Amino acid sequence: MRAIELAEHGGPEVLKAVETEVPEPGPGQVSIDVAYAGVNFADLKARAEGYRVEALPYRPGLEVSGRVRAVGAGIAGLAVGQEVNALTAGGAYAEVAVAEATTVFPLPPGIDLRTAAALPTVLPTAYALVHAVGRLQPGETVLVHGAAGGIGTAVGQLAKAAGAGAVYGTVSSPAKAEYARAYGYDQVFVGDFERDARALEKAVREATGDRGVDLALDPVGGETLKASLASLAVFGRLVSYGNASSAEPWRVGQPELYPTGISVGGFSILTLARTAPEALRSLAEQAFAKVADGTVTLPVTAEFALADAAEAHRLMDSRTSTGKLLLKVA
Repeated sequence: MRAIELAEHGGPEVLKAVETEVPEPGPGQVSIDVAYAGVNFADLKARAEGYRVEALPYRPGLEVSGRVRAVGAGIAGLAVGQEVNALTAGGAYAEVAVAEATTVFPLPPGIDLRTAAALPTVLPTAYALVHAVGRLQPGETVLVHGAAGGIGTAVGQLAKAAGAGAVYGTVSSPAKAEYARAYGYDQVFVGDFERDARALEKAVREATGDRGVDLALDPVGGETLKASLASLAVFGRLVSYGNASSAEPWRVGQPELYPTGISVGGFSILTLARTAPEALRSLAEQAFAKVADGTVTLPVTAEFALADAAEAHRLMDSRTSTGKLLLKVA
């Protein structure tokens, strides 16, 4: 079968097409004939920095849609030929991928394979940020970094559906701001807030009459996370769900939390898949229902052939992409 691998870390050029053996599912696993694979920022960090890469060569890719090819021992409720999407621990950039059965989901009615490939990482994460971890209440305000990305696009819509009083976003360009405003954002701040975090706090305070926001969602880390903390209202919450800046691990304690009663939470869908797969399954089913009922639309804005995975990475690396990027495999 065809697959994309990297034998060394570096730029998009290290992604190489290879011919390799078809993987077989072990006990509790399912193999999938891949129709589409999603492209995520975590794939870029795996390629460039070795994020979650245990050994080389490594095959990237965390989400797929397709049809069940084979099932391992102990599997119930999934059948060969069934259309599914899945969260994988890697290996999705291939014609056949293997996933734990607990992270394989039959497609909800009305969702096709192309749409389904955009969901496994993005939508459960967005749903968790708004509901399970962020616990957004009607009338509350929320600040979302990366408002024009896949997760940002979903969060804007989910927050509005949950009755948010105002949804604020950050983006790096006016074009992204225009895009984000079509997906639930009331106001979008444009700037390089990794470099000028103080400008972020100032923008939020001005927009909220110096009150701050009730919920801030941060995938960036570093100075952006500190500015997000400083932008919280009394009793506000911050949820960290990534470290795109590759900054040193953040720490927060009594001096930051006590004065205004703020709190900090965290979320990683990949970690949850490993430590609490049944919780992830419940979360994903609730999230996917929001697409099936029309609450959330997750646009695929660019599609590449499997052999052109490096081009997909270059586009995402450029910070000019919006929405969701896919590889079309079959």
